[in-house]
This record gives sequence, C-alpha cells and structure tokens, in this order.
Amino acid sequence: MKNIVILISGGGSNMAAIVRASQRDGWRKSPGAQVAAVISNRPDAGGLALAREQMIATEVVDHKQFGSREAFDAELATVIDRHDPALVVLAGFMRILTPGFVERYQGRMVNIHPSLLPAFPGLHTHQRAIDAGCRFAGATVHQVTAELDFGPIVDQAVVPVLPGDTADSLAARVLTQEHLIYPRAIAALLQGQ
Repeated sequence: MKNIVILISGGGSNMAAIVRASQRDGWRKSPGAQVAAVISNRPDAGGLALAREQMIATEVVDHKQFGSREAFDAELATVIDRHDPALVVLAGFMRILTPGFVERYQGRMVNIHPSLLPAFPGLHTHQRAIDAGCRFAGATVHQVTAELDFGPIVDQAVVPVLPGDTADSLAARVLTQEHLIYPRAIAALLQGQ
C-alpha cells in the first residue's frame, strides 16, 4: 500500500477533496494507495479536525517551536518519514521549505498553486491576474523543486476571469477546480503516469 502524507496549514479544503476522491474512487484497490497522515505546522489548523473525523492520523510540528527553517524541516522530515510516504502532498502548506528538505523528497512531493504557472508565483495571485488584465487564470499542480512555485507541471485547470471579478470571486472559482485537478493528478502520479 502506497502511503500519502498531506501537509496543511489551514482549513484543509484540498486535503478534504483528496480524501473524498480516494474514498470515492477506491484508491486502496487501484492504485493501491491511502492517505496515511495529515501533518500541520499550525496546531489550530482546521483541517486537522477534518482528518481526524476520517480516522486519518494527524500530527503537528509547530514551526514556532524551532529556531531555524533547517531545524523545523529536520523535525518535519522525521515525522513524515514515520509514515513511509510514497508521495508528500502540500495542500495549503504555507511554509517555504529548505533545499535539503526538497531534495529529500525529490520526485515524490507535489504542490498546488492558484495560478497558471509559470505566471504569478508567490502570493496574491488572483489580484495580480486581475491587475494584469488576464482573461484567464487557474490552478497548477506541480512537482516541488527548490525554486518557489516552480517545477514540472503535472496538471492545470483554466478558469475565465469575468468582468467585475474580485480577487475573492476569482479565488472561489479557482478553488473549485483545485478540488478536481489535485486528486486527479495525485492518482495519476501514483499510477506512474
């Protein structure tokens, strides 16, 4: 059985979408995978309660308890490795990871970003797309590399930018697509596609 470890910092809506898809699509049978653990860097992350409701192991590695990124990442890796992950999934995990951490999980760590990468890496993507006059926005699932919001693209979804859109209205439409493409991309990666 291939274990998936999901890292979150907040409400966990993408994590919940992944868990729902794994149950609905029978990931235990094919591709022989399960969400083994959800780990947060914030003890108050709402997604932890959602994971517990699904009987998924949860752990917290509070980044505020560490004096450096390297020390936090070392402890995070120790906790992740206890679950023997085939895939580490960043789902709203709001920490910049050190190059050593990224290298440790090279080729088996993915992230989702709310833009059509390589456009608009970083924060405030929806407002930046609106300000730039984009006609389309979207979301990108990509393999994680040491460069922020960069790496081979696994899947993307395109969403039109509508007249009168605000950052919030655009974000809401993009999020619905994130919930579709992230589970699909994870399933494809686990099946070796």
